[in-house]
Amino acid sequence: MTRKIIIDCDPGIDDAVALTAALFDPRLEVLAITATAGTVTAPQATANVGAIVSALDPPRYPRIGKATPPEDAAVSDDRFLNGVGGLGDFQISQTERQHVPTSEKVIAELLRQYPGEITLVCLGPLTNLARLCQRDANVIELIDKVVVSGGAVRVSGNATSVAEFNLHFDPLAASDVFSSPTTKSLVPLDVTQKISFGVELLEQLPAKTTRAGNLLHQLLPYAFRASHQRLGRELLPLIDATTIAAVVEPELFQWTEMAGKVETQGTLTCGMSVFDRRLRPEWNVNMEVTLKADFDAVKGLVRRSLQYAGQQS
Repeated sequence: MTRKIIIDCDPGIDDAVALTAALFDPRLEVLAITATAGTVTAPQATANVGAIVSALDPPRYPRIGKATPPEDAAVSDDRFLNGVGGLGDFQISQTERQHVPTSEKVIAELLRQYPGEITLVCLGPLTNLARLCQRDANVIELIDKVVVSGGAVRVSGNATSVAEFNLHFDPLAASDVFSSPTTKSLVPLDVTQKISFGVELLEQLPAKTTRAGNLLHQLLPYAFRASHQRLGRELLPLIDATTIAAVVEPELFQWTEMAGKVETQGTLTCGMSVFDRRLRPEWNVNMEVTLKADFDAVKGLVRRSLQYAGQQS
């Protein structure tokens, strides 16, 4: 049995690595890749999705959704670590794809086509899902499960001292999704930051003669350089690839039922994920959160997924 998924993302380097793993995984049927603004602008995110899919030429082409900017666009992006176009040294054409429907339209159409069968995997800001919640509440009930890469429970943020990037970019959308009646699994920085790789990963990638290897060898050396030069960090976390691993093999992660909300007002805390961890909690449980994992097993899974992608391309 394959799991039907839609991947909603803001393709920087990490997202591209995750897409490489997912598009060739026989356990996943990627029905669509829907773009959202975040790491890069909405037009760039759409262009990046198309470029990644074209470069990989997977056995089954997913539908593509066009990103539209959030109404309250953030003043920052994450090109600091991903390069001007978001994909490091990988250069893409800026030619706009014709007749691409909006991301939320693609998601809604597929949910109606496969009611109760689709896992929506959110690797970027939650703008598209929040729009669905507001504009078509009935379709939200057709989602089997939402898996979100984002938030921080017991660790510091990576956008501010307390906020993780995806939630901080569009906190109103994140708040709407957290309070929505969907079945949610959250994969926060507490786990994803620990699934990190040294430069030896470059030697374990598929050969450059494969489509997957050619793409990865243009993406990951840039990511390692940027991480070292700008953060002084030698290890590179693959946050979104870890989230795909949590979809494929959730048993490698320990899940805890929790009650979470997103701060939308605070000057210093906007975008912070807040959890009711009191001895007598008053908030209702609304998601499962992974706080622990078999880190070695997850790292091995990510490596194998990328190597397998090379064998298929």
